[in-house]
Amino acid sequence: MTIIEFMYKDNHDLIERLKNGEDSAYSYLLQLYHRQLFVYVVTLTRDRDLAEDIIQNVFLKLWEYRSRLNPNYSIKNFLYRSSYNEFVNNYNKNKVITYFDKVFLENAEQVAMNSDFELLERKMEIVFEGVSLLPDKCAEVFILSKREGLTNIEIADYLNISLKTVEGHLTKAYSILRERLGTKIESFLLLLFQ
Repeated sequence: MTIIEFMYKDNHDLIERLKNGEDSAYSYLLQLYHRQLFVYVVTLTRDRDLAEDIIQNVFLKLWEYRSRLNPNYSIKNFLYRSSYNEFVNNYNKNKVITYFDKVFLENAEQVAMNSDFELLERKMEIVFEGVSLLPDKCAEVFILSKREGLTNIEIADYLNISLKTVEGHLTKAYSILRERLGTKIESFLLLLFQ
């Protein structure tokens, strides 16, 4: 436990100090949650710059509206929920919502409401590590399918390979990722790749 952590007895005390305008409480929250929130928002946006903007807005609003914080509500949950809401606001402002987008947002909200965020962060790292370990062509096909949303036929045309080859690469990618992620692969991929 660091000296700064020792200063705050609990969540209630931390929020009360933040409400009183103590810079050290704000700095402590930035230090403690910035990286975690950034990783979470990157999985939603797949854009590091946009994720950084969203996190900056979350912390700016936290400071601006600190007097309204409820000391009985977990500050960690508040920050994750605020990050999710900021993402949705940005998403709705910049994109026409399709059915698939709606499913994606609903799944993202489920994560924001119900997850153990440290566990989610570890799982995201495993997925990204798993994708990076795929053979080059296999990873390219997988990303074109899951991230870019191309159909197998479109991928075959784009890469000038047969449809069977595309299916083979996707099967291999799922097999490798399933070994790393277990049976929850579909929900992880839905959240990480639109």
